Amino acid sequence: MNPAPTRFGRFLQKFTVLRGSPRELWIIYGAYILENLAYKVGAASVLTLWLSSDLGFGDKSAGAMIATWSAIMTLITVFIGPLTDALGVRRTFLLGFGVCLVARIVMTLTAERWLVLPFGLYLQAAGIALMIPVMAAAMKKYSNTAQRSVAFSLYYALMNLGFAAGDWLFDRVRSPLHGLGEHGHWTLPLAGLDLSTYRVLILLGVVFTIPGMLLTWFCLREGVEVTDAGTTITPREKMAAANPLAALVTTVRDTAVKTGKIFASLWRQPALYKFLLFVSLIVGVKMLFFHLSYTFPKYGVRELGEGAPIAHASSMLNSVLIVVLVPICGVLTQKITAYRMIVVGSFVSALSAFFLALPAHWFRPLAQSWFGNWIGHGWLGISGEVNPLYLAIFLFMVMLSVGEALWSPRLYEYAATIAPKGQEASYMALSSLPLFGAKLVVGITSGSMLARYCPETGVRHPETMWLIIGGMALVTPLGAILFRKYIQVHEAGR
Repeated sequence: MNPAPTRFGRFLQKFTVLRGSPRELWIIYGAYILENLAYKVGAASVLTLWLSSDLGFGDKSAGAMIATWSAIMTLITVFIGPLTDALGVRRTFLLGFGVCLVARIVMTLTAERWLVLPFGLYLQAAGIALMIPVMAAAMKKYSNTAQRSVAFSLYYALMNLGFAAGDWLFDRVRSPLHGLGEHGHWTLPLAGLDLSTYRVLILLGVVFTIPGMLLTWFCLREGVEVTDAGTTITPREKMAAANPLAALVTTVRDTAVKTGKIFASLWRQPALYKFLLFVSLIVGVKMLFFHLSYTFPKYGVRELGEGAPIAHASSMLNSVLIVVLVPICGVLTQKITAYRMIVVGSFVSALSAFFLALPAHWFRPLAQSWFGNWIGHGWLGISGEVNPLYLAIFLFMVMLSVGEALWSPRLYEYAATIAPKGQEASYMALSSLPLFGAKLVVGITSGSMLARYCPETGVRHPETMWLIIGGMALVTPLGAILFRKYIQVHEAGR
């Protein structure tokens, strides 16, 4: 008689449910890691620095460029669903990889503004946006009901794994000891092209895009779909019988008509206004994460010095912590209402920004302790005296990550609770619209705040900048408490 499995054993058994998944699920995971690695090392972390250093834009202009870039990505993501439905997972994936590859090659080979902005920066936004919805669609398409929650959990973990690897490379290439330094140069073999440090990082984005594209091209089969009854494969001949272009036009036209009718009916539903108020409040804490990508890189370089391991200290630490904390928080808080977790978690995340609003010298005793030595020399790999600002950033990121692990996984659960049955997808599409505005606001204000409070040269007051950012993030928990009786709905089982 076999002994009963331990609690840890039962936990591990949950992941064995994916054993019967088709190879397409694992191919998507591999391609997803590569694309997130390419995105992180060659886009998310480097763009604001590249725009100013290589293209000569000031803080305000670079912020406006990033705002436009993010807005394009968000808008295309909202409206790309019909294209994915018409082309299928494989073709949409290949289109996205192809667009990103062309854009990243252009950004690597030239610094001419008239060429690199439309055909590099903004084209890359379109390519990335193509792959965002197809990732989620693939998780659903290649897993059955019993596998789905584990498939999505692994998807979330691998996303952060790709981000962490990209952050490691970002700091490695910029390191004056192990890489090129902040403003170094490298000659591309054969082409003889002189590349700056930031263009080398974008080149790495090209390098990681290619295997992801090849993996999808040669290994991902058309027509594979998993249901509770098993895996089915629609023959290629049957799928190719119809004209793909005609099918695309018909699908987009029919979807547009149907979508128009649904959206027109939505505005007559009181639940919609609760939902829009809810997602608008969430924008406050979401803006904190956008500042981490748009504002923090320049802030880190200017305050800590060129070549500082700013990604290790911030987003890489966040990714590692999220992989560890999300499953733990999910298990410990599953009986607590999603609304309460969103209030508590967003409050914790918002308060984290105030660590950077404090004078850095307040953290000097901690920086000189064994803990500061471990953070500075162990985790960050710096030599010499540990700058106390590293400890403020570390505490900021730990608190931000704990808050994120509490509220982020529960956000869409609660949003789906507000939405009437059968209209969850329509409500989810609308949820991106406030984020569109938030990205525009953060992109523009980040440049202005950097220019005013943390300029490249001159007197700096970065603590004021983070005080403002933290205050804006507090809108989420305070608003959720203030408007609780208008927004909160009953959550079944809690």
